Amino acid sequence: MCLILFAWRAHPDYRLVLAANRDEFHQRPTVPADVWPRQPDLLAGRDLQAGGTWLGVTRSGRVAAVTNYREPLAPEAPLERSRGELVTDFLTGHLPPLEQAKRLRLSGGSYRGFSLLLGTPESLAYVSNRHERTLEIGAGCHGLSNHLLDTDWPKVHSGRARLEQLLDTDRIDPEALLDLLTERSLVPGDMPPGADDGEIRRHLMNHYFIVSPEYGTRSSTVVLMDGNARVTFIERRFAPDGSETGTSRFEW
Repeated sequence: MCLILFAWRAHPDYRLVLAANRDEFHQRPTVPADVWPRQPDLLAGRDLQAGGTWLGVTRSGRVAAVTNYREPLAPEAPLERSRGELVTDFLTGHLPPLEQAKRLRLSGGSYRGFSLLLGTPESLAYVSNRHERTLEIGAGCHGLSNHLLDTDWPKVHSGRARLEQLLDTDRIDPEALLDLLTERSLVPGDMPPGADDGEIRRHLMNHYFIVSPEYGTRSSTVVLMDGNARVTFIERRFAPDGSETGTSRFEW
């Protein structure tokens, strides 16, 4: 996932407003968001290649999401663990967010670079194995892409500002959040002949929604948690050409 915009305790009716795009290779096998058969209290998509998930919630109001930390020149060790298990470990566990985040400061070396959000109805924490501190997140709007929390990348900066505008209403419209995630007014131009995959992904990195034959936005997800910890979860999925392939909605 390459963009997470979220507001924590920044609206009178919602504890959490989260809008996220998952950017991934289209060939990577994935199961759409649903209740997991062997864990009926867990709602998330599933990565069938390495296991785990990129974003999920539980009936008790636990929520977690992970992004990869962009390190194009870093070597990949053969025994590294899947970052998707960071999300499922928290969702199926019982530790408070900040305590779980502090434990990951000790074990984070088993993974490639990541940034991770961990939340309950009471608190929200952030941890990265490329940053020396864990953070308990205060009230406000934030953005996370493939770097550290609130890194001033163009889509993080502008996305956070647009989220703040959407919060200036009595009721949050999930479709408005999905429209933000699928914004395509910034259309990437043609790459020069001979450009490698790394150059192409850097070229596309600043856009909210990525359309590319091999790598692009696979899904957009909106999570709303109200003051009573009731959760609305919406996932919209896309084909390589950017066309919609389906939408799932859950109310917990």
